[in-house]
Amino acid sequence: MIEYLQFLGQEVYKILFLLIPILVSVAMIVWLDRRVWGLVQKRKGPNVVGPFGLFQTLADALKYIFKEIIIPASANKTVFILAPIVTMTLALVAWAVIPMSEDLVLSDINVGVLYLFAVSSLGVYGIIMGGWASNSKYPFLGAIRSAAQMVSYEVSIGIIIINVLLCVGSLNLKDIVIAQKELWYVVPLFPMFVIFFISALAETNRPPFDLPEAEAELVAGYQTEYSGMMYAMFWLGEYANILLMCAMGSILFLGGWLPIIDIYPLNIIPSPIWMILKILFLFLLFALVKAIVPRYRYDQLMRLGWKVFLPFSLVYLVLTASFLFYFDKLPKGNF
Repeated sequence: MIEYLQFLGQEVYKILFLLIPILVSVAMIVWLDRRVWGLVQKRKGPNVVGPFGLFQTLADALKYIFKEIIIPASANKTVFILAPIVTMTLALVAWAVIPMSEDLVLSDINVGVLYLFAVSSLGVYGIIMGGWASNSKYPFLGAIRSAAQMVSYEVSIGIIIINVLLCVGSLNLKDIVIAQKELWYVVPLFPMFVIFFISALAETNRPPFDLPEAEAELVAGYQTEYSGMMYAMFWLGEYANILLMCAMGSILFLGGWLPIIDIYPLNIIPSPIWMILKILFLFLLFALVKAIVPRYRYDQLMRLGWKVFLPFSLVYLVLTASFLFYFDKLPKGNF
């Protein structure tokens, strides 16, 4: 019994060690997002609460905690309350398999990529539940849009991941990073990296693909009827998902925790710092896209996903497989 309690204590400690930095990171990247947006528009961005406005997100979060939660009379109360919980939980659960260094990973499973893909696909359910349970036309339209969008772009993300797996021969995220010691996959698979990045924008409902919450036509999309902490949970899940996509991009293409070049001053920097820097770099690209690119029309978004990205990634998959087979570079992995 004592051994079991010790084991339980260790696991809880590990989970808290993972969750607390993620929650703090989410607060920081919201600040960074608004700051970049401000600078692009020649404004200051948040700069009042705390040094450089760093505590602005914390102030916003506190505001949401103390606000009243209003549940519409016509809403399905159970599903309405469950929706933000599902969205936030799934966004945080996915981080269990992300390795920050060779030793720093909560759960080192052999099917890490499959797990990530499955959990990120489940994220659609929280949004559909929120939109349907609100019993209002705007949230429902927003939820339908979001579901269609996420499912459409998951297909091309899946094929892009298969490109990387062909080069590695393993579904383990650590193996994917270690396989990039000689050459990061962003070099041979650059077109796939670009498509992955754009698909990640669509997958996380970021501008220019923020159609589900298009203010001009759908008020606030599936979040319209939400208030207080439940609204904040949706928002937290959304940013945790964005960070997750940045982490996936850095693991699959940018060599994860590996330094840029394996030489003296660079290779003494701790591995997690490299990983954090790469995630930050990708997030800065996310933030810049939000500030620079105008919103797509819905039919353009769907056309891009199905008629451009899907055929192109399939053709590239065939080219990658042919190249690896012809030059006898197929990994002798555990497939």
